[in-house]
Amino acid sequence: MNCHNQVLNQDPRLEPIRESATNNTAIPWVQIHKTPDFVYFNHSVHVNRGISCVMCHGQVNKLDEVRQLKPLSMSFCLDCHRDPGKNIRPPDQVYNLDWQRPANFNGEELVRHWNVQPSQSCSTCHR
Repeated sequence: MNCHNQVLNQDPRLEPIRESATNNTAIPWVQIHKTPDFVYFNHSVHVNRGISCVMCHGQVNKLDEVRQLKPLSMSFCLDCHRDPGKNIRPPDQVYNLDWQRPANFNGEELVRHWNVQPSQSCSTCHR
């Protein structure tokens, strides 16, 4: 349940997912956000360093049906790795999909504080 323990945790549309988690049964899954098989991505590394779901998935909380809103291309990822301060947010706002960056917010300060050094090496994502 990871994200949905916090995001839309009472939404009736997620009942099949809650039931699956409770009963330890599989649910039919339709993959929406697609990357090539050779791409490695670790959600927890990003979320634990202030990268919200919306940065890669868009504001899925505003959709009636989830669809891929962002390209998830190599250049999309590298743009963020080259300048993470534009996308980082306070850790208590990672799951707040409606959070808006205040005008005086300095993402570079969080990048320095957490010593965020996103790799641009090919092997970071290509495995």
